Amino acid sequence: MKLAVVFLSVAGLSECLFKIPLLKGKSVRQTLEERGLWDEHRTKFSYDPTTKFNNRLDTEKEPLTYAPLQTYYGIVSIGNPPQSFKVVFDTGSADFWVPSVYCDSAACNNHAKFNPNMSSTFRSSSIPLYIAYGTGSMTGVLGYDMLMIGDVYVQNQVFGLSETESEYLVYMPYDGILGLAFISDATEDFTPVFNNLVAQGRVSQNLFSFYLTSSEEGSVVILGGTDPAYHSGSIQWIPLSQQQKWQIEMQSIVISENTVACIGSCSAIVDTGTALIVGPTTDINNIYGWVGAYVDQSGDAIVSCSNIDLMPDVIFQINGYTFSLPASAYVYQFGSTCRVGFETGGDFWILGDVFLREYYSVFDRENNMVGFAKAA
Repeated sequence: MKLAVVFLSVAGLSECLFKIPLLKGKSVRQTLEERGLWDEHRTKFSYDPTTKFNNRLDTEKEPLTYAPLQTYYGIVSIGNPPQSFKVVFDTGSADFWVPSVYCDSAACNNHAKFNPNMSSTFRSSSIPLYIAYGTGSMTGVLGYDMLMIGDVYVQNQVFGLSETESEYLVYMPYDGILGLAFISDATEDFTPVFNNLVAQGRVSQNLFSFYLTSSEEGSVVILGGTDPAYHSGSIQWIPLSQQQKWQIEMQSIVISENTVACIGSCSAIVDTGTALIVGPTTDINNIYGWVGAYVDQSGDAIVSCSNIDLMPDVIFQINGYTFSLPASAYVYQFGSTCRVGFETGGDFWILGDVFLREYYSVFDRENNMVGFAKAA
């Protein structure tokens, strides 16, 4: 009876916006650099930010990638009584998984683990799960249970319970991943969380939005709508070039009135699960030259911290709109070193958190569009 009362009280909020706070923790790289382990780690585990967007080799393998700079996560709960987990709300993938008590890997032992025996609403399955990362994998099994995200719940949500996790996940500041891409991006037998939110009538609009800040607190993901308090000016809408991976077309990237990258248009994926802005090697190296960055022996693009105020804006021209990033947005500092938030990878672009901190982002599934507005 108590559980039914909770369901009814939450269901009454279905016309409201559901704001889930996002915390900004230390990235894997920050943690390892503080311990003097980063050089060893990056040599042992190569990182390719485009891996998770590669085409699946078959229906059982979903390419993803580990992100050593990713820091944003929110809290969700699974089961009855609820068990809480830190998860990345990732627009670049569609699956939802957390560590489980079935897993004895070091990465699992360093994070919260779901115990199905402690949930009265858990339903098991014999369906195996394999998620391939750039340097390893997560294996597990699928299960079903109630999912709570802030004040909204999803019944019978399928999710992955890990049985093995790769070593490099040990230092991740979050436990698992909650994918917000399309069902076409999901592993077989997965119905993504937001699909179920819509199908069960939990949200009033078939869209969600992100507001990311540079502070430890203040970031949010909003399920079912937008909030003008988080942006200034109107939202500029951009149609998806395909209903997959939140992909759009950019016309060019301009610095000091010169087209320096994405000449003649290019594809870009809007991804909350990628920390930096990723692009083809030639284009990224050209941007480095224009902003005065040099690449050190570790592969990082370095600039003088004292020159940030003198560095040019990087302007993204998309669907007839201009989105400008000042140096204060695309340069980040670790200790006394200032690095440029662009990196090489693949033959397409990824607009990650460096871009999304500057622009409030809306992911409209009903109309297959992405919207950007200047973040408040």
